[in-house]
Amino acid sequence: MKQAQKMQADAARLQDELAQKTCEFTAGGGALKVVAKGDGSLVSLTLDKSVVNPDDVEMLQDLLLAGINGALDAARKLGEAEMAKLTAGLQLPPGFKL
Repeated sequence: MKQAQKMQADAARLQDELAQKTCEFTAGGGALKVVAKGDGSLVSLTLDKSVVNPDDVEMLQDLLLAGINGALDAARKLGEAEMAKLTAGLQLPPGFKL
């Protein structure tokens, strides 16, 4: 029981730490930069004005989706990697989440 309580406390601490870490993703050859926190929240989105073309809104939408999804995926992977360190050596059932 103590081990479970410690793991819950460690998981809570890890969530707090992830909320402070950031992941950066660029798309469009650097025309878009998206920064997300390890908890999955977006921090910033920087867009070069050269990609803002009112005649090609679809390209801008695709660029934004690629950048946001890339940053969120990087944040998810960061969280998974940190959680794997926390649970290393524990025999948890598949799909178990803290």
